[in-house]
Amino acid sequence: MATRRHFLHKTLGAAAASFIGAPLVGLAPARAQDLQPPPDIFDAQTLDLEFWIKPRTLTVTRPQSGEKASVLYWKDGEVIDSAYQQLCHLLRDVSGKSSAPMDPKLLETLWGAQAFVARYGIHSPIEILSGYRTEASNQRLREQGIPAARQSLHMVGKAADIRIANLNEEVVGGLIKSFQQGGVGFYYRGGPRGGWIHADTGLKRTWKG
Repeated sequence: MATRRHFLHKTLGAAAASFIGAPLVGLAPARAQDLQPPPDIFDAQTLDLEFWIKPRTLTVTRPQSGEKASVLYWKDGEVIDSAYQQLCHLLRDVSGKSSAPMDPKLLETLWGAQAFVARYGIHSPIEILSGYRTEASNQRLREQGIPAARQSLHMVGKAADIRIANLNEEVVGGLIKSFQQGGVGFYYRGGPRGGWIHADTGLKRTWKG
């Protein structure tokens, strides 16, 4: 039987993501009554080959610029270059008015998370709080006391700070972590907007900020 690992090595030449079993916990109240997923939602057995070979449309929104777009960027085992360029623009440094190539593995993780929760009735865009950052923008955040590593992977197109409406940090972070594609930071915040999750394709690690 073909496996996702075999498929990705064959079509993309990239290492496949692996999954860990974990329950879906901490659903936001707005969806808790509607969504009743199985307790092994993060189990790799729930993802068949069909999930990974279907066309990939990533829907994102940028609160900072007011942009929202649904972009079909992968089909028939290949990245669509014009769509990839559009996503790089959408994940640009809005403040610094600059874009850079984004790591395709990061896009895969974002799409995978979005497509996964869509199976359980949550059709929400990935809210991109921060994608690529220029060095100047990253330093400005540090000076403002906003969490930003000195050698942030945002500066090389390998990180994004995200939210998914109606899912809290534990759920989104747990899902992103299950892809095992890199680092996951849990940023808990009060208020109506809540916190966010940092996802990157660097070393596998987790932290809370």
